[in-house]
Amino acid sequence: MHKLLVKKFEQLSLNELYEIMALRMKVFCVEQDCPYQDLDGFDQQSIHVYFKVKQQIVAYARIIEKEKSTGSIGRVVVHPDFRKHGLAKRIMSDCIDYIKKQDKQQIIISAQSYLQNFYYQLGFRTTGKYYLEDDIPHEEMTLNL
Repeated sequence: MHKLLVKKFEQLSLNELYEIMALRMKVFCVEQDCPYQDLDGFDQQSIHVYFKVKQQIVAYARIIEKEKSTGSIGRVVVHPDFRKHGLAKRIMSDCIDYIKKQDKQQIIISAQSYLQNFYYQLGFRTTGKYYLEDDIPHEEMTLNL
């Protein structure tokens, strides 16, 4: 059974924060072989959404308020041992629902281009802005709520 948790930065325990950062580094820096500055100053203002199995964080995303009418979802990650169980889709859907409840009109994401079809299935559409971020092809995508 996957337990969903939604917390502000200051509500995270030190162990949860450590586990989130370790998972992000495991996937984004080590697995994707991409040395980059993961700690970018946005975590303190973000809403942290994650699934736990027993005591282990197995999927994570953060929500950032961009403007009064716009939210953003980023750092979406699933532990390699828990992939192929639909957790990425579930956590994205939960983030979208959370942002809708905040009366936002739009969600903007910076998506790795190879995941375009995944985000299309959730209703996101590309804006036509393509770019390299840390040598990985990305594109800006939006979802109108």
